[in-house]
Amino acid sequence: MSERIHPDRHSPGGFVVHVGGADQSWVDPDDPERLEFDYVQRIADIVDDWRPPPTRLRIVHIGGAGMTLPRYFAHTRPTSAQIVCEPDEALTEEVRRVIPLPRNSGIKVRPVDGRAGLSQLRESSLDLVIVDAFVDSRVPAELVTVECFAAIHHVLDAGGLVTLNLTDQGPQIYTRRVLAGLSRYFSQLVMGTEPAVMKGRRFGNVVVSASNSQLPLDAILHQAASAAFPYRMVYGSALRALHDHAQPFWDGDSEPSPAPRPDWFASR
Repeated sequence: MSERIHPDRHSPGGFVVHVGGADQSWVDPDDPERLEFDYVQRIADIVDDWRPPPTRLRIVHIGGAGMTLPRYFAHTRPTSAQIVCEPDEALTEEVRRVIPLPRNSGIKVRPVDGRAGLSQLRESSLDLVIVDAFVDSRVPAELVTVECFAAIHHVLDAGGLVTLNLTDQGPQIYTRRVLAGLSRYFSQLVMGTEPAVMKGRRFGNVVVSASNSQLPLDAILHQAASAAFPYRMVYGSALRALHDHAQPFWDGDSEPSPAPRPDWFASR
């Protein structure tokens, strides 16, 4: 058995990918629609509301680990073309050995980081970019800068979507700066997190989506509110108020996401 991939003792069929002291992925290779991490389900819901299955999508995932979402989209949108930028080649080999990707999945894994992967792509060649990458339990600084968002905007088509998984805590100063950077290139933004995170009572995941096409807010709000662990969604003028006076991150003047408390991952 892999040192970093373990069967979930509490959930038959599931595997946990543990990297850098944190559970980075949860995968059931026989049931790719089973998404145990709440933030992963929120990302899937937003994408499915935006372009319902089985619509084919051209997707780049920045961050791979166990490749939960690539497996999900390969299952629900079988003809989609997916590229995963995952620089940890050893982890990718472990994943392929212990929890192999389905045959003919259309998932291509490249051993590069996100910025290098984006630089290799053609202009307007993608429908969707998902940023879900961590180093030592923190989002890398280079993935939330104005320059990175310019690169994402360059490779997305006119109506494309970018979705990021961030982690933060009240008063969400880090997230505000990320939103300020995104707003330079995308006119439609929506942010979601658990109410306790929004109120600053705990550290947690923050899912941010951005596009220059109209987002299906009614559907997104309904699914977020009806989830087992509801997310509070912020958009429009309320969201602009969060980032209007924030300074975006730039290359050379950026920082990784805040470090979690040691007990946070154990409570997820």
